[in-house]
Amino acid sequence: MFEHTTKVRVRYGETDQMGYMYYGNYAEFYEVGRVEMLRSLGMTYSGMEASGIMMPVLEMHCKYLKPALYDEEISIKVIMAKMPGVKIHFKYELYNPNNELINIGETLLAFINMKTSRPCLPPQDFIDGLKPFFQ
Repeated sequence: MFEHTTKVRVRYGETDQMGYMYYGNYAEFYEVGRVEMLRSLGMTYSGMEASGIMMPVLEMHCKYLKPALYDEEISIKVIMAKMPGVKIHFKYELYNPNNELINIGETLLAFINMKTSRPCLPPQDFIDGLKPFFQ
């Protein structure tokens, strides 16, 4: 299993009139968590795309437990429970500054060859970077 945590502060423009983070912005927080997880492994979306692989989102699930509030620093924990194949599954846990779980979610992405628009395996360097966490 591989886990990575990053923090993001809720900005004023991401909130509604009540000071709650707008529900649609949770998907953006998930993306920040994914991007930073990949970066921690030495990978980037732009690097994957340069190698001819894109990663579209196939599914997203989100459960709101408590609101994220304006100016709170939210911890985004991203969990990869199994090695990816043609698809990669991420779980998310968002915590407020009091370390209370406020949101859980999941996304399923696919590795797609940009030339053929067909599913493919992830880049070998990505797999090699993950292997130590799944042995």
